[in-house]
Amino acid sequence: MSAEITYADFERVDIRVGTIVSAEPFPEARKPAFRLQIDFGPEIGVRKSSAQITVRHSLEELVGRQVMAVVNFPPRQIGPMRSEVLTLGFPDADGHVVLASLSHPVPNGGRLF
Repeated sequence: MSAEITYADFERVDIRVGTIVSAEPFPEARKPAFRLQIDFGPEIGVRKSSAQITVRHSLEELVGRQVMAVVNFPPRQIGPMRSEVLTLGFPDADGHVVLASLSHPVPNGGRLF
């Protein structure tokens, strides 16, 4: 477990919901990954993400799916792509990433609190 933080620390991490509008293979990534484009609504727009979710998720199931992502980290260069958001997930029992999900659809751009 990490060290205790304050609620103010938590508020600094901007986690938003968005809908995947495009998912494609990303063979240039060092570790197996998909290249995602995620629509976070009118305030934030569409952002790119490299996600290492190739074992537990298929390209076909991703488009139209809502995901959560940290939108206020600085962009990170991954191969030829600038990943603009960190798409969130959890490791399964084998250490493969499973996307964090919602129980009901919500408007794109909604902030986690």
